[in-house]
Amino acid sequence: MSTLTIEGWCKVKDHQKSTPVGEIHFYVDGALHQRLEQAEEQLQQTLAPEAMVDVDLQTLSLQLPEGYGPLSDCQMRVYLSEERGQFHLVGHRASDGSLIYTNAVLIDQLL
Repeated sequence: MSTLTIEGWCKVKDHQKSTPVGEIHFYVDGALHQRLEQAEEQLQQTLAPEAMVDVDLQTLSLQLPEGYGPLSDCQMRVYLSEERGQFHLVGHRASDGSLIYTNAVLIDQLL
């Protein structure tokens, strides 16, 4: 499917600004791609603001910059922007619960 390298961010506390962490690498296999498309269709039908899609960390092959992993949880947040589905990785650093996330990608850009 698609190997992605996307700029990542860390937000230590709710009131602090996010800081860049560098590139985050992960792999979107066919099964995850299908779940992302299903979430997009669900959002278009229900007009819900977002959907969270669980990921399999084994097939995700997640690579975080040094000092930002491992994650205690990891999902893909799917939302609509101008009726097009977008997603980004979100998780929490196991050591302190800081939010780790990536910039968004259009679902239809996945091959």
